[in-house]
Amino acid sequence: MNVIETKNLTKSYAGFTAVSGINLHIPKGSVYGFLGPNGAGKSTTMKMFLGLSKPTDGSFTVDGKMYPENRVQILKEIGSFIEAPAFYGNLSGEENLEIIRRILGLPKSSVAEALEIVGLTQFKKRLAKKYSLGMKQRLGLAGALIGKPPILILDEPTNGLDPVGIHEIRTLIRSLPEKFNCTVLVSSHLLSEIELMADIIGILNHGHLLFEGTPGQLKFAAASKGCPTDNLEDIFLALIDADNRQRGTV
Repeated sequence: MNVIETKNLTKSYAGFTAVSGINLHIPKGSVYGFLGPNGAGKSTTMKMFLGLSKPTDGSFTVDGKMYPENRVQILKEIGSFIEAPAFYGNLSGEENLEIIRRILGLPKSSVAEALEIVGLTQFKKRLAKKYSLGMKQRLGLAGALIGKPPILILDEPTNGLDPVGIHEIRTLIRSLPEKFNCTVLVSSHLLSEIELMADIIGILNHGHLLFEGTPGQLKFAAASKGCPTDNLEDIFLALIDADNRQRGTV
Protein backbone atom coordinates (compact mmCIF):
# COMPACT_ATOMS: atom_id res chain seq x y z
CA MET A 1 0.00 0.00 0.00
CA ASN A 2 1.26 3.47 -0.90
CA VAL A 3 0.79 6.18 1.73
CA ILE A 4 1.55 8.99 -0.76
CA GLU A 5 0.80 8.81 -4.48
CA THR A 6 1.00 11.53 -7.09
CA LYS A 7 -0.54 11.57 -10.54
CA ASN A 8 1.16 13.86 -13.07
CA LEU A 9 1.86 16.33 -10.26
CA THR A 10 2.99 19.66 -11.73
CA LYS A 11 3.98 23.05 -10.39
CA SER A 12 4.67 25.91 -12.80
CA TYR A 13 5.55 29.52 -12.27
CA ALA A 14 5.69 32.25 -14.91
CA GLY A 15 7.79 30.71 -17.66
CA PHE A 16 9.27 28.01 -15.41
CA THR A 17 8.12 24.51 -14.48
CA ALA A 18 9.56 23.45 -11.12
CA VAL A 19 7.85 20.04 -11.02
CA SER A 20 6.78 18.38 -14.25
CA GLY A 21 4.14 15.62 -14.24
CA ILE A 22 5.75 13.36 -11.64
CA ASN A 23 4.24 10.08 -10.45
CA LEU A 24 5.55 9.13 -7.00
CA HIS A 25 4.67 5.98 -5.06
CA ILE A 26 5.72 6.07 -1.41
CA PRO A 27 5.00 2.73 0.32
CA LYS A 28 3.65 2.60 3.84
CA GLY A 29 6.31 1.92 6.46
CA SER A 30 9.22 2.85 4.17
CA VAL A 31 12.01 5.39 4.25
CA TYR A 32 11.80 7.08 0.85
CA GLY A 33 14.99 8.88 -0.16
CA PHE A 34 14.23 11.90 -2.35
CA LEU A 35 17.25 12.99 -4.36
CA GLY A 36 18.09 15.68 -6.88
CA PRO A 37 20.44 18.62 -7.49
CA ASN A 38 19.59 22.06 -6.13
CA GLY A 39 16.54 23.37 -7.98
CA ALA A 40 15.41 19.92 -9.09
CA GLY A 41 11.98 20.35 -7.47
CA LYS A 42 12.31 18.33 -4.25
CA SER A 43 11.35 21.09 -1.84
CA THR A 44 8.56 22.29 -4.12
CA THR A 45 7.09 18.78 -4.15
CA MET A 46 7.28 18.52 -0.37
CA LYS A 47 5.65 21.93 0.02
CA MET A 48 2.75 20.79 -2.17
CA PHE A 49 2.21 17.80 0.12
CA LEU A 50 2.01 20.23 3.05
CA GLY A 51 -0.38 22.63 1.34
CA LEU A 52 2.29 25.36 1.28
CA SER A 53 2.29 25.44 -2.52
CA LYS A 54 -0.69 24.74 -4.77
CA PRO A 55 -0.25 22.30 -7.67
CA THR A 56 -0.69 23.78 -11.14
CA ASP A 57 -1.84 20.44 -12.53
CA GLY A 58 -2.15 16.80 -11.55
CA SER A 59 -3.16 15.46 -8.14
CA PHE A 60 -1.95 13.57 -5.10
CA THR A 61 -3.36 11.48 -2.27
CA VAL A 62 -2.06 11.03 1.27
CA ASP A 63 -3.22 7.89 3.07
CA GLY A 64 -6.04 7.58 0.53
CA LYS A 65 -7.20 11.17 1.06
CA MET A 66 -7.34 13.43 -1.98
CA TYR A 67 -5.85 16.94 -1.93
CA PRO A 68 -7.26 19.63 -1.67
CA GLU A 69 -10.63 18.20 -0.64
CA ASN A 70 -9.15 16.65 2.52
CA ARG A 71 -6.37 19.18 3.19
CA VAL A 72 -7.02 19.55 6.93
CA GLN A 73 -7.21 15.79 7.54
CA ILE A 74 -4.01 15.28 5.53
CA LEU A 75 -2.09 17.86 7.55
CA LYS A 76 -3.12 16.21 10.82
CA GLU A 77 -1.27 13.06 9.73
CA ILE A 78 2.01 14.73 8.74
CA GLY A 79 4.96 15.91 10.77
CA SER A 80 7.31 18.09 8.76
CA PHE A 81 10.76 19.63 8.72
CA ILE A 82 11.15 21.93 5.71
CA GLU A 83 14.27 24.03 5.13
CA ALA A 84 15.71 25.82 8.16
CA PRO A 85 13.24 25.49 11.06
CA ALA A 86 12.21 28.79 12.69
CA PHE A 87 11.94 29.16 16.45
CA TYR A 88 11.31 31.83 19.05
CA GLY A 89 14.88 32.64 20.13
CA ASN A 90 13.89 34.00 23.53
CA LEU A 91 12.04 30.81 24.45
CA SER A 92 13.71 27.56 25.47
CA GLY A 93 13.66 24.48 23.29
CA GLU A 94 11.04 22.99 25.60
CA GLU A 95 8.85 26.11 25.39
CA ASN A 96 9.04 26.16 21.60
CA LEU A 97 7.79 22.57 21.47
CA GLU A 98 5.10 23.39 24.04
CA ILE A 99 3.62 25.89 21.56
CA ILE A 100 3.44 23.18 18.89
CA ARG A 101 1.93 20.77 21.40
CA ARG A 102 -0.86 23.19 22.31
CA ILE A 103 -1.65 23.99 18.68
CA LEU A 104 -1.94 20.28 17.88
CA GLY A 105 -3.84 19.51 21.08
CA LEU A 106 -1.42 16.78 22.13
CA PRO A 107 -0.89 15.42 25.66
CA LYS A 108 1.67 17.20 27.86
CA SER A 109 3.99 14.20 27.78
CA SER A 110 4.52 14.72 24.02
CA VAL A 111 7.15 17.44 24.53
CA ALA A 112 9.37 15.35 26.81
CA GLU A 113 9.04 12.36 24.47
CA ALA A 114 10.07 14.39 21.41
CA LEU A 115 13.07 15.90 23.22
CA GLU A 116 14.17 12.45 24.35
CA ILE A 117 13.90 11.00 20.84
CA VAL A 118 16.26 13.61 19.36
CA GLY A 119 18.65 13.75 22.34
CA LEU A 120 17.89 17.27 23.56
CA THR A 121 16.50 16.49 27.02
CA GLN A 122 19.53 17.93 28.84
CA PHE A 123 19.29 21.17 26.81
CA LYS A 124 15.53 21.65 27.07
CA LYS A 125 15.82 24.76 29.31
CA ARG A 126 18.40 26.50 27.09
CA LEU A 127 17.16 29.42 24.98
CA ALA A 128 16.74 28.46 21.32
CA LYS A 129 18.89 31.41 20.21
CA LYS A 130 21.79 29.83 22.12
CA TYR A 131 21.41 26.49 20.35
CA SER A 132 24.10 25.51 17.86
CA LEU A 133 23.03 24.92 14.24
CA GLY A 134 23.04 21.18 14.86
CA MET A 135 20.88 21.57 17.96
CA LYS A 136 18.42 23.70 16.00
CA GLN A 137 18.20 20.91 13.42
CA ARG A 138 17.43 18.47 16.23
CA LEU A 139 14.79 20.79 17.65
CA GLY A 140 13.22 21.04 14.19
CA LEU A 141 13.17 17.27 14.01
CA ALA A 142 11.58 17.12 17.47
CA GLY A 143 8.87 19.48 16.20
CA ALA A 144 8.19 17.11 13.31
CA LEU A 145 8.15 14.05 15.56
CA ILE A 146 5.97 15.46 18.32
CA GLY A 147 2.81 13.40 18.65
CA LYS A 148 4.40 10.57 16.60
CA PRO A 149 2.59 11.33 13.31
CA PRO A 150 2.14 8.45 10.81
CA ILE A 151 3.89 10.42 8.03
CA LEU A 152 7.11 12.43 8.29
CA ILE A 153 8.39 14.80 5.59
CA LEU A 154 12.00 15.81 6.27
CA ASP A 155 13.91 18.20 4.01
CA GLU A 156 17.68 18.06 4.64
CA PRO A 157 17.38 17.04 8.33
CA THR A 158 21.14 16.57 8.80
CA ASN A 159 22.21 20.06 7.66
CA GLY A 160 24.73 21.57 10.05
CA LEU A 161 25.40 18.36 11.97
CA ASP A 162 28.86 16.97 12.63
CA PRO A 163 29.63 13.37 11.57
CA VAL A 164 28.52 11.97 14.93
CA GLY A 165 25.25 13.91 14.76
CA ILE A 166 24.65 12.80 11.16
CA HIS A 167 25.14 9.18 12.20
CA GLU A 168 22.72 9.57 15.12
CA ILE A 169 20.00 11.23 13.03
CA ARG A 170 20.41 8.66 10.25
CA THR A 171 20.09 5.83 12.78
CA LEU A 172 17.03 7.54 14.26
CA ILE A 173 15.32 8.01 10.87
CA ARG A 174 16.08 4.43 9.90
CA SER A 175 14.42 3.20 13.13
CA LEU A 176 11.27 5.35 12.91
CA PRO A 177 9.07 3.13 10.69
CA GLU A 178 9.48 0.10 12.94
CA LYS A 179 9.45 2.07 16.21
CA PHE A 180 6.44 4.30 15.48
CA ASN A 181 4.78 2.54 12.51
CA CYS A 182 5.34 5.60 10.31
CA THR A 183 6.45 6.45 6.77
CA VAL A 184 9.35 8.84 6.12
CA LEU A 185 9.99 10.98 3.04
CA VAL A 186 13.50 12.42 3.41
CA SER A 187 15.64 14.53 1.11
CA SER A 188 19.38 14.97 1.54
CA HIS A 189 22.50 16.01 -0.32
CA LEU A 190 24.44 13.38 1.64
CA LEU A 191 23.99 10.51 -0.78
CA SER A 192 26.00 8.10 1.35
CA GLU A 193 23.47 8.65 4.14
CA ILE A 194 20.46 8.06 1.87
CA GLU A 195 22.16 4.89 0.66
CA LEU A 196 22.29 3.62 4.24
CA MET A 197 18.75 4.57 5.27
CA ALA A 198 16.39 4.45 2.26
CA ASP A 199 14.21 1.51 1.20
CA ILE A 200 13.04 3.34 -1.92
CA ILE A 201 14.81 6.07 -3.90
CA GLY A 202 13.32 8.73 -6.14
CA ILE A 203 15.59 10.91 -8.29
CA LEU A 204 14.45 14.27 -9.68
CA ASN A 205 16.20 16.46 -12.23
CA HIS A 206 14.78 19.65 -13.73
CA GLY A 207 11.40 18.74 -12.24
CA HIS A 208 11.27 15.33 -13.93
CA LEU A 209 11.36 11.97 -12.14
CA LEU A 210 14.33 10.08 -13.58
CA PHE A 211 14.02 7.00 -11.39
CA GLU A 212 11.95 5.44 -8.64
CA GLY A 213 12.64 2.07 -7.05
CA THR A 214 14.78 0.13 -4.60
CA PRO A 215 18.56 0.63 -4.36
CA GLY A 216 18.98 -2.74 -6.07
CA GLN A 217 16.74 -1.70 -8.96
CA LEU A 218 18.68 1.55 -9.25
CA LYS A 219 21.98 -0.31 -9.61
CA PHE A 220 20.44 -2.58 -12.25
CA ALA A 221 19.08 0.42 -14.16
CA ALA A 222 22.45 2.18 -13.98
CA ALA A 223 24.33 -0.91 -15.17
CA SER A 224 21.96 -1.30 -18.14
CA LYS A 225 22.87 2.25 -19.20
CA GLY A 226 26.58 1.66 -18.81
CA CYS A 227 26.81 3.84 -15.69
CA PRO A 228 29.07 3.06 -12.71
CA THR A 229 27.39 1.09 -9.92
CA ASP A 230 29.97 1.25 -7.12
CA ASN A 231 27.92 3.53 -4.89
CA LEU A 232 24.84 5.76 -4.90
CA GLU A 233 26.83 8.96 -5.44
CA ASP A 234 28.47 7.64 -8.63
CA ILE A 235 25.13 6.36 -9.95
CA PHE A 236 23.37 9.61 -9.11
CA LEU A 237 25.99 11.83 -10.76
CA ALA A 238 26.07 9.64 -13.88
CA LEU A 239 22.26 9.67 -14.26
CA ILE A 240 22.04 13.43 -13.72
CA ASP A 241 24.88 14.05 -16.18
CA ALA A 242 23.28 11.83 -18.82
CA ASP A 243 19.92 13.54 -18.39
CA ASN A 244 21.52 17.00 -18.58
CA ARG A 245 23.33 16.05 -21.79
CA GLN A 246 20.11 14.74 -23.28
CA ARG A 247 18.39 18.04 -22.41
CA GLY A 248 21.35 20.06 -23.67
CA THR A 249 21.70 21.74 -20.27
CA VAL A 250 25.36 20.88 -19.55
